[in-house]
Amino acid sequence: MASFARLIRLTIGAWAFLLLVIALPAPSVAQQVNPTASSVKEQQLLQELNRIQGRVSIPDQRSGVLVQPAGRDWREFRNVTLRWIGGIAILGMLAVLVIFYLSRGMVRLESGRSGRTIVRFTAFERFVHWVTAACFIVLAISGLNITFGRPLLLPLIGFEAFSEWSQWAKYAHIYLSFPFTIGVVVIFLIWIAGNIPNKVDIDWLKRGGGIIGHDHPPAYRFNAGQKAIYWIVIIGGTAVAVSGYLLMFPFYLSGIEGMQWAQVVHSIVAVLFVAAMLAHIYIGTIGMEGAFEAMGSGTVDVNWAKEHHSLWVEEEQARAASGSAPRTAAAE
Repeated sequence: MASFARLIRLTIGAWAFLLLVIALPAPSVAQQVNPTASSVKEQQLLQELNRIQGRVSIPDQRSGVLVQPAGRDWREFRNVTLRWIGGIAILGMLAVLVIFYLSRGMVRLESGRSGRTIVRFTAFERFVHWVTAACFIVLAISGLNITFGRPLLLPLIGFEAFSEWSQWAKYAHIYLSFPFTIGVVVIFLIWIAGNIPNKVDIDWLKRGGGIIGHDHPPAYRFNAGQKAIYWIVIIGGTAVAVSGYLLMFPFYLSGIEGMQWAQVVHSIVAVLFVAAMLAHIYIGTIGMEGAFEAMGSGTVDVNWAKEHHSLWVEEEQARAASGSAPRTAAAE
């Protein structure tokens, strides 16, 4: 009887063990390879964490960052948004200038040339202007290549030529940034006195600055339009220089997020800077008769000076009459 009861207990225990084994899930191949795979969900991590970062054995611990979700927004800005901003700003400005030129034409010297000239800019002033301008043009072209080169230039010249061009453009962009920055600083120092806004500028703007219509409002050495260009150069040049050096010397003052913001600021200010300089180039060349001579030879016709900067001419004449050395000297 005791042996029979023992047999019953063993039988019940065997069936219970068998049922327990059947109820337990069999381990999958994925679990055998990586037991934590089921606990890692990419979308959940992207939503809940700022970044996915692990451990690395090399000295540069930043390489341990596997995913930085903010980088997706930056890439979208660089590849899509920036191209729209740059295209609208630059092409829009070109379209406005073409339409304005076709409707208004060149602003002519209405009183004709007197045959007498007055010194407008010294040799040093012109040297600083042209060095800074030349650096800006190269920086603008090489910078636009980063944004628009791949979709526009690459299909036209091919991979090898585009690679060679982009490499030299990168070198030019880096090394010419230094003389450009120095030029902006010198421009700020030598022309700051004449570029402080005043009440005359308000009247100049109200009367269209001589660009709209045939009115010639009085102005000192720099009118309101030139003062606007001056401050665009100073503020815009400072912004692109500071943000550019943050990118040129990475991780010294900020992390990857700070560098992304620096690139956003650098690129937006740069394309708006280019658009503004297109207007400046237009006025200084085909937009106004006699304007290029100011930075070309350094002298302008006296009648041109009286039409566009009458208050400045009066100042120079008063200096000459008082016997003090004028900042600019008249020349036959």
